Amino acid sequence: MSKSIPFSPKLLGAFIETTIAEIGAKNLPAVLTKSGLPAEWADLAHVKKLGKQSAAEAYAGLQQALRTYYGRGARGTLQRIGINLWSQMLDSASLRDKTQSKLLRGMPTTMRRKAALELLARLLGGDISVHTLDLNLLLVDRSSPTTLNQHDDEVICHVTHGLIREAIYWATEKEPNIEEIACRAIGAQNCEFKITFGEN
Repeated sequence: MSKSIPFSPKLLGAFIETTIAEIGAKNLPAVLTKSGLPAEWADLAHVKKLGKQSAAEAYAGLQQALRTYYGRGARGTLQRIGINLWSQMLDSASLRDKTQSKLLRGMPTTMRRKAALELLARLLGGDISVHTLDLNLLLVDRSSPTTLNQHDDEVICHVTHGLIREAIYWATEKEPNIEEIACRAIGAQNCEFKITFGEN
């Protein structure tokens, strides 16, 4: 069943730009053709003009196409896209969010972790919350445009995984352990990511 999940066309454009940088400008049209998706989705000018619902469909469809095309290698590819997308999101953030991002890095390290995820949630838009679990964190994505019209046997939010990893590394210069413990694509109500840290 299709659900209305708005997604920023500007963010879709950044995702496609990052994807092109990761897989090459010649490979994206091949991925789209093989998956029977619109060739215009490789055109940054076109995707930035899409409506928010069409942008969400393109965001989910492109990730599905990449998972199909790259098979077992797709997880790493999509996580790297998420990692590299973080800097683009920061660069194009509002003045308020840029100011907050600078203040964030002056906080104690343990406070920076949650603050970085809350910043990521704002930049992604949608219905996302961050919760503290003792010394760990839980990010709950109730909208999850990645999973729009998607059904799978395993979790699929690899771009979000990469974004979480890079947001925390950017804030703390330390690698978190991240596990997607629930995914709408496999029937869960929300997509949930448990983030743990080496000292736990």
